[in-house]
Amino acid sequence: MYLKASETGYRLVGMPMDIPMMIGMVLIVAGLLLTLYGLIPKSESQRSEIMNLKVRALDDAPIRSSHVALLLVMAAAVTIDVMKPTTLSFVLPGMTEEYGLKSPLNPDGTVPAALVPFAGILGTVIGSFVWGWLGDTIGRRASILLAAVTFIGTSICGSMPTYSMNVFMCFIMGLGVGGMLPIMYTIMAETIPARHRGWIMVLIGGDVIGAYILTSWLAAELVPIYSWRILWLIGLPTGVFLILLNNWIPESPRYLLTRGRHEEAKKVMQRYGAKIIEDESTKLNVEENVQDRLIQLFQPPFHKITSAVILLALGVGFVSFGFQLWIPSNLQNMGFTEAEANYMLRDSALIGFPLNFLIAWMYGRWSSKNTLILLSGFTALSLLGFAFAGSAVADNQPLLYALLVMPIWGISSVVAVLSAYCVEIYPTRLRSRGSGLGAGISKAGGVIVIGLVVLSVASPSILGTSLIGAVPMGLAAIALAMFGVETQQRQLEDITAEQYGNWSFQAVEQKQTS
Repeated sequence: MYLKASETGYRLVGMPMDIPMMIGMVLIVAGLLLTLYGLIPKSESQRSEIMNLKVRALDDAPIRSSHVALLLVMAAAVTIDVMKPTTLSFVLPGMTEEYGLKSPLNPDGTVPAALVPFAGILGTVIGSFVWGWLGDTIGRRASILLAAVTFIGTSICGSMPTYSMNVFMCFIMGLGVGGMLPIMYTIMAETIPARHRGWIMVLIGGDVIGAYILTSWLAAELVPIYSWRILWLIGLPTGVFLILLNNWIPESPRYLLTRGRHEEAKKVMQRYGAKIIEDESTKLNVEENVQDRLIQLFQPPFHKITSAVILLALGVGFVSFGFQLWIPSNLQNMGFTEAEANYMLRDSALIGFPLNFLIAWMYGRWSSKNTLILLSGFTALSLLGFAFAGSAVADNQPLLYALLVMPIWGISSVVAVLSAYCVEIYPTRLRSRGSGLGAGISKAGGVIVIGLVVLSVASPSILGTSLIGAVPMGLAAIALAMFGVETQQRQLEDITAEQYGNWSFQAVEQKQTS
């Protein structure tokens, strides 16, 4: 259908969905379900006795070629994953024109164009929780494979003749996008040696700019010739490429150990230079106290740190999809031209970009907890600065730039640090769920903000967008100071053991007091 439409500029609007296409749609859904079935481990003892393997040997292993290969593959996978939602902004203009949608480019339309990004971001919220559960159930590597197959299946969106089917397939695409990134962080946390884990995860998590550059380049080169639909169809080769990359992505040895798959864990550990040592004192046995349930994230000893994660994730969502979404129009309301506003936002991002390396060093070498507190605190202060200064800040451009850096550049750094932190503070049996929780809540703010656009609510003022982001970010900084866990260069099992130890001590103290 797509190729036959070349003579009309690849416009498919109004073309009926024929029998072969409907059969193909059914086969895609059936194929996704069969893929999930095929990825479920058929033989494992989920609650078998955990072998006393000294996992610390994995953390003590030197960086070798297998680690470098894993990091390169993960960087490529992050780029592919981030390209999917980034594509939305480049397909909307063409989609708006072809379907006659309501948008700033076509205010006379009836159906809002914002339904597409709304469906996509809603899918990422649900996908973060679903893939978090899958990562702890069928495995980290299997979950990434399922996301790749989802990207391939949803590439058919480029051939959808109706707008409603585009919205639906965008939602399915969002499921895979929302789930894959937390899983990749989980694998990195459980495989990279502890002394390098923090800064490497933060740097790889900051690869968003690479995805944006690649997507914008493809859009500039291909869309004028093959229409906006080609950007959806690219999901097929990139999904296949991700499956091929999976040959260099190992299953987490910690996950394998908690599932009783000891021999497989040994092979992976040997691949990464870890010595296989039996040690009765290993703290991996603390996992025996952990239940495979999402609800345990909200129960002792994790309930307090989870509250801090939720506050910070909400703040990230409100700033990313609230302040950032409306700041171009708010700057124009202050008297700047559209070009001036765009240049200011670009320059603010460029000013902050070199600080990515400082943040990675701080997180990996100084303090993970304090890095998060500083980032969230400075972001809250910058937003409060906008709230108090209001439109008057336009008269002081040095101050304006200083206030813009954190909510424009800094929030992406907060996302990278929060993603790394979430996979470190939770035990192996809950790690993917915890990572998915942070990712899902951060997208929930986007659902609220974009939902307002769909409902055609007027753009909020700079005061409103600043306060809605500053409040949760400030509360998150306080919660992290009170309940935060230090993870810098520490073995994952030690972090879990300390949380259980502190909780048990507090419980005994409370019992004695009562």
